[in-house]
Amino acid sequence: EVWQPRQGLATPPEGGAKTNVDKLKDRLVLFSANSSPSCMELANRIAERLGVELGKTEVYQDSNGETRIQIQESVRGKDVYIIQTISPDVNRCLMELCVMAYGCVTACARSVCGVLPYLPYSKQCKMRKRGSIVCKLIASLMCRAGLTHLITVDLHQKEIQGFFNIPVDNLRASPFLLQYIQEEIPDYHNAVIVAKSPSSAKRAQSLAERLRVSIAVIHGDAETDLLDGRHSPPTVRTTGGLPELPCKRHTVPFCIPKEKHPITVVGDVAGRIAIIVDDIIDDAVGFVAAAEMLRERGAGPIIAMATHAILSADAPRILQESAISQVVVTNTIPHSSQKLQCCKIKTVDVSLILSEAVRRIHCGESMSCLFHNIGADD
Repeated sequence: EVWQPRQGLATPPEGGAKTNVDKLKDRLVLFSANSSPSCMELANRIAERLGVELGKTEVYQDSNGETRIQIQESVRGKDVYIIQTISPDVNRCLMELCVMAYGCVTACARSVCGVLPYLPYSKQCKMRKRGSIVCKLIASLMCRAGLTHLITVDLHQKEIQGFFNIPVDNLRASPFLLQYIQEEIPDYHNAVIVAKSPSSAKRAQSLAERLRVSIAVIHGDAETDLLDGRHSPPTVRTTGGLPELPCKRHTVPFCIPKEKHPITVVGDVAGRIAIIVDDIIDDAVGFVAAAEMLRERGAGPIIAMATHAILSADAPRILQESAISQVVVTNTIPHSSQKLQCCKIKTVDVSLILSEAVRRIHCGESMSCLFHNIGADD
């Protein structure tokens, strides 16, 4: 069961009259790149809203694990939109998208637009120790495969758009989540929006200002400190055969280590509905720890809210046994199997904004309507 929003909130009336997409249907082809049937639900919803049928393709894996794509209709001179939702096998889904995009390019498609509601590897968008910025690599791979446009929802960092050398439309799920709060949470005016870490404070502040409620932030070193630097040089300095510098003023100073403050809640949460917000809910450990702290301070009920429901490993079981009463997520990532393990999960449908984005791009209309009242920090 998926919660359906009102259409008026996602597409305001001032967006202008809709172009008749029927005139352009002969040039529009909608594909789903998933080989898993459970991942095709969102693609079917988008196709139904656009009034078109999904294109005929065959996506499968050989016995040796290689991905094969068979496009079973002509795409010559057409605008192709490839919808790809991410399953637990992330790397397979990426290969399916890239192989299908390249197949459409070699079949002389006019343009190839990827509809990727959740961009995988988006958490790896910064250099950590001796790691790599994997998100940049994924962006380059998609561009080289032949994508000419990308539609996504709530990137982990908005700066990721700069990794691509093609246009990227980063849509927002916040209008749907706000509408869910207003319609499904009684007495939401008595709620407080909680950021489970200072890094998600901007997202919490944006929701709180729109709902006219207060905000609280959980502050402290609950998570492992991710360093941008490396572990070298070692504590014992070696010069590799070079002479020591003559005096201390020529040595490189080390940064002073951070003082680890105890975890605390900044803001009043006693006797109020606590809504913990973030963009991704993965292993759910951070959400559960935040919920326990809020319960100790008298908050209740406690609701977890995120756009992308990865829900990896034992996350459904952990959420089911936690103090969280509801887990509100969108259907950018299929999670039907996780809902069987956790009855607290509520799904909000975002196919409306994705289908409207496809329609506006295909008809050459402005996309500004889909970013109505959305600021630079949202």
